[in-house]
Amino acid sequence: MKLSPAPREVRLAGVVTAVPSLALLVFGVIVLVNGLRSPAQPGNNVFAESGTFIVVALAFLAASAGLVLGQTWARSPGVVIALIVIGLGWYLLGPSGLPAWGVPVALFGIAALVLLFRRPSRAWALDLREGESETEAAERGGLAGRRAEREGHDED
Repeated sequence: MKLSPAPREVRLAGVVTAVPSLALLVFGVIVLVNGLRSPAQPGNNVFAESGTFIVVALAFLAASAGLVLGQTWARSPGVVIALIVIGLGWYLLGPSGLPAWGVPVALFGIAALVLLFRRPSRAWALDLREGESETEAAERGGLAGRRAEREGHDED
């Protein structure tokens, strides 16, 4: 499989978002194992709880892998993952009173977000061409650009 020419920042953001995604997967497995060892409690469905963590972790890992492989579709989910991780870091830092966990978690999210919004990452996502502004690239790739491209093909 040939990797696309994504900038280093995008691939690094994929690695950075994979770390909390793997941690969430491990957490889901731990919840399942601990739940199966404990006696059943009314209203507590260990399969649903751990299954939710595992499914979300796998979706996050898919987006992380997409970034590492240089797939443009993975940038938006990568941004969402980074925002969720920043929120989790804030919660650990503030309301949970666990700054030793909150600060590193928040830094992972901030790092991913910065990497995904650096100029090379934006230019790659917009398929920016030489001498073209980001606005022009967005219009070319957006609804107006697709309409112009379609109308250009209709004339042929």
